[in-house]
Amino acid sequence: MEVRARAPGKIILAGEHAVVHGSAAVAAAIDLYTTSSLRLLPEEEDGGAGAVELDLRDSALVFSWPCSRLRGALGELSGKAGAPAPCSPDKLAAIAKLMEGQEIPEAKIWLSAGLSAFLYLYTSILGCRPGKTVVISDLPIGAGLGSSAAFCVSMSGALLTASGAVGTGRGSGAEEWQLFGKDDLELVNQWAFQGEKIIHGKPSGIDNSVSTFGSMIKFKKGELTNLRSRNPVKMLITDTRVGRNTKALVAGVSERASRHPDATASVFNAVNSISEELSSIVELAAEDEIAITSKEDKLAELMEMNQGLLQCMGVSHSSIETVLRTSLKYSLVSKLTGAGGGGCVLTLIPTLLANIVLEKVATELESYGFRCFKVEVGGRGLQVCRG
Repeated sequence: MEVRARAPGKIILAGEHAVVHGSAAVAAAIDLYTTSSLRLLPEEEDGGAGAVELDLRDSALVFSWPCSRLRGALGELSGKAGAPAPCSPDKLAAIAKLMEGQEIPEAKIWLSAGLSAFLYLYTSILGCRPGKTVVISDLPIGAGLGSSAAFCVSMSGALLTASGAVGTGRGSGAEEWQLFGKDDLELVNQWAFQGEKIIHGKPSGIDNSVSTFGSMIKFKKGELTNLRSRNPVKMLITDTRVGRNTKALVAGVSERASRHPDATASVFNAVNSISEELSSIVELAAEDEIAITSKEDKLAELMEMNQGLLQCMGVSHSSIETVLRTSLKYSLVSKLTGAGGGGCVLTLIPTLLANIVLEKVATELESYGFRCFKVEVGGRGLQVCRG
């Protein structure tokens, strides 16, 4: 039996950077997914030794660890799938040794953190049982769309389902995507967060929470509030393909705040007001075209204001400005999402926008070497399929 689990990426609708300084932020799931497919193997295969294999299909890379080597490095693991414990320094060091000998291309050395998270999740949940896992993703890596969180959530969902620790909330048909119950989602989220900590050090928990539970959330000072979007919200996501250093950008905003404390405090307060108002607007029900248009106009204005404040923080980039100018030609509003300095840009797609106009916008943006995705915002979180 194969278990497949898929988890969505995420965008930040409002509040990035300011959230570090106490302001509210609003994040939402998008219908671009990472899927982890797991097939457990009998212990007697491969001459009785067995192996744990990870196939990163999009990167055309396959990694394998003999179970005997895993046991030698990590000891006999029972695979307890209750509430997770943080990865200890000793286990992290042992996992680092297990990475030795793996042929990771120099250009993709960043994969080592994800491989370490995989080994931690796999061995902690299933022990050293042989198995093959294949990962495919719609999400560009390192673009600020929560690719690492979607990896950790989908992987945790597949592993916990295979272990019997969680089960779908309803339905039992094979080859159908099914949902988990709230308690099971909480457990998956806890495990995914531990994986994120291995990859990022000190993640906020926003990305894995959105990827697990889906929909939209408001995040402020460690408190998560679930938001219910009453009407479909669609965005054009433009990946500028410009890499950025998130840690450096966050530090840059903090340094600017230390130099201009009063001015930046006003900026952060304004961002907080935008996030709070946006949270209220997305939960309003719009029943007709006039109400829907009015709601979308308000969202667009808030996005535009938020982008201006992000520019005040110094986190825009020439590539981002190119997207802003291009979308403005078509009377569309855009803002960066995530750290800035490149990465991805959101463009709100009004319900009444003609498809031909959207195609023109996407074509023009792609002429700059950017990559565009049309997404629906605030959809489902983690889902599982058996078969």
